[in-house]
Amino acid sequence: MARNTLTPDQIVRAAIELLDDEGLDGLNMRSLGARLGTAATAVYWHIKTKDELVRLAGDAVWSEVELPDLDAMGWRAAAAAMAGSMHAMLTRHPWLGQAFGSHLLYGPGKSRHDDHSLALYEKAGFSPADADRAAATVFVHVLGSALGGAAQVSLTRRLGKSGDPEKELAAAMAAAAEVAMAFPRLRERLDDAAATGYSAAPDRTFEFGLDAILDGFGAQLAKTA
Repeated sequence: MARNTLTPDQIVRAAIELLDDEGLDGLNMRSLGARLGTAATAVYWHIKTKDELVRLAGDAVWSEVELPDLDAMGWRAAAAAMAGSMHAMLTRHPWLGQAFGSHLLYGPGKSRHDDHSLALYEKAGFSPADADRAAATVFVHVLGSALGGAAQVSLTRRLGKSGDPEKELAAAMAAAAEVAMAFPRLRERLDDAAATGYSAAPDRTFEFGLDAILDGFGAQLAKTA
């Protein structure tokens, strides 16, 4: 693809695909150029650095988060829907959660999400300052819930470069379980025939935590009503 026919949007979309497949470590201009069928220099003509490319790709995927109609549903249903959509987006793009710790991420996509989140909690009845706190609390919960899966993807990819990831993970889990057997509550769970390993998050952990947070918001709003 010639430099003059390549567009920034095409580059960002290809970068997202490469990041989904290879993670942050797998993104470089040469690999991206190969995916686009062009030389790395053609990519540099439009986007100068890898950091800028990660920022643009990271902002683009925020458009996948569905923003609920705040006039068509109650605040709690809207909050749950928005948090669930963000969680699904982070699960589809596990590199984004990792990028928060290594890149400066900003842009219209994330700003669109953040503004709608603040509007949601202000409409629920929070003051602007408390709406900031409510939005940040839910954001941290969603991000933290998605990081476990992102870490697993990254670890499996890294182990796969040097050996058999399934074998290495199984050996590590067996060693971890042996250590855990010295602790009564962990031993009880490991002894359960249905247990798959104490290190795995239980089913519906994300939903359980989100319900608890929103219950707390509801109670706080009721006290100030």
